[in-house]
Amino acid sequence: MDMKNLTKTQKLAVSGAVMAIYIVIMYFTQSFAFGQYQVRIATAIYGCAYLFPFLVVPLGLSNLLANMVMGGLGFFDIVGGGLVGLLTAFCCALLGKKRVAEWSVIAPITLIPALGVSLWLSALLGVPYWTLAVSLLIGQAVAGFVGALLVKALKRVWKEK
Repeated sequence: MDMKNLTKTQKLAVSGAVMAIYIVIMYFTQSFAFGQYQVRIATAIYGCAYLFPFLVVPLGLSNLLANMVMGGLGFFDIVGGGLVGLLTAFCCALLGKKRVAEWSVIAPITLIPALGVSLWLSALLGVPYWTLAVSLLIGQAVAGFVGALLVKALKRVWKEK
């Protein structure tokens, strides 16, 4: 399948499949995705926007839905998570458009969720910002590295034409 010339229907189908994969991964990893270090391995999927920019909105919605169903910290965590997802996926898509090295997705996948989510979680949980941010950076670094590996693997499968 040529992923660069998809019809709107095909993009919708791929988007739905990616959203489903994100939610399923979050469901099965929620025991450590919402812990002290929040290793949210599902956020590695944001790297897919590097190759397929049409996934930016579906990936943001995936985070919003995951926080709504599994998060339990209310409105700010749900909406904030959705916005962080959009921004992270958008930055990955921008890196892909600029043809920056695939490994560059480590930065947005690690930094944006960790530093962004810490803004409202520190207020909601009463934990100092930098204490929480360092904790989230550790967990998100794992997802960032896995995201880069995912992009490299997908790029081999869907070579640019």
